[in-house]
Amino acid sequence: LRRLGLSVALLILLNLLGTLLYMGLEGWNFIDSLYMTVITIATVGFGEVRDLSPEGRLATIILIYLGVGLATTAVSNAVSLALGPLLWSSLQQRRMRSMIDKMKDHYIVCGYGRMGAQIVRDLRMRDEPFVVVDTNPEIESILQEENIPYILDDATEDEVLQAAGVERARGVVAALGSDPANLMTVLTAREMNPRLFIVARVVRPESESKLRRAGANRVINPYQIGGHRITLSLLRPAVHDFLDHIFHFGEGREIDIGQIHVSPGSVYDGKTIAESRLRDEHNVNILAIREPSGHISITPNPSSVIEPHAELIIIGPPKAIYSLERQHLKD
Repeated sequence: LRRLGLSVALLILLNLLGTLLYMGLEGWNFIDSLYMTVITIATVGFGEVRDLSPEGRLATIILIYLGVGLATTAVSNAVSLALGPLLWSSLQQRRMRSMIDKMKDHYIVCGYGRMGAQIVRDLRMRDEPFVVVDTNPEIESILQEENIPYILDDATEDEVLQAAGVERARGVVAALGSDPANLMTVLTAREMNPRLFIVARVVRPESESKLRRAGANRVINPYQIGGHRITLSLLRPAVHDFLDHIFHFGEGREIDIGQIHVSPGSVYDGKTIAESRLRDEHNVNILAIREPSGHISITPNPSSVIEPHAELIIIGPPKAIYSLERQHLKD
């Protein structure tokens, strides 16, 4: 915009100088001098207003060279200003599509409101691949500035989720602004990929059962969870602070909680808690075991045998947790 303004200002100045030149050299009036200057700079091919002196012809030649250069620059800047954002947007979209097409075992975050933005921060903190899907054009500049992969479209549409790589994804978060939109997103995602792990946000408690029937593996009510946390901080502040310390995703945290799925034939299948040597080799402790039946055993006995398809809930340093979880994904 500054370059365009400068070009226009120089063109106006050149017209003024040309007008003054013709008035001084040829003795013409203001209108004839301005007209001659404009048709000369514009190179429209009109004839001379009056016969020119040798000095006037020389001034005309100089005006043509300067005028053509400045006019070309001004037009170029105007076109760049008008089409630049469109070209940049097109290049950005192409880059985003290329990035998303290469993703696998990623997460699709549908909705980039306050909750979606927090989910994205946590996923980035854990270095997990993801793509954001939202219809709000106001967030585009934010996502571009943060270099966040995104699709600016409706997450309830089949082709949009397909473009987000739902068939290759590991999970989907439905965090849109309304229960009907989240319900449609869950239905669409579940139909397109039965293996997905889907988490849905719910606003109205009566919508929870519908979201589960639609295919959501977990349904989260942020108001309910927020109420529980407030009550806990009121009645048991030390417990609240401990949980807050564990689940704080910021940098510099010393402890984290993770989970390991025990596949049949994996290194932990059939071993006891003591034989797993998780504490000795990785400095992590087993807090609980979720058995294949769904029963959760808290602080299991060291002699307890780990069954296939069990989930080990572990606590320890974040790097050790991430390493174990990544090893599990490769099994």
